[in-house]
Amino acid sequence: MKLSNQAVGALMMALQKSLMEQSDIVPVLTGMDFVSDTEGDLSVTNPPVVSLDGVEVLGDDPDNLSTEE
Repeated sequence: MKLSNQAVGALMMALQKSLMEQSDIVPVLTGMDFVSDTEGDLSVTNPPVVSLDGVEVLGDDPDNLSTEE
């Protein structure tokens, strides 16, 4: 059994959320519910939500991000 692309994306979002919030990733990972999709790969039914509140783009360069503190 493998992870689907959706499940890999959910794991990456969990990592990003953990890094942005400087929080422990374990509760997010243990809270994920996995199901087998039609191809036999694992998918996540409740992927994490990442909020970009407090992030603003400076200038016209989308690579130039700043967080409000």
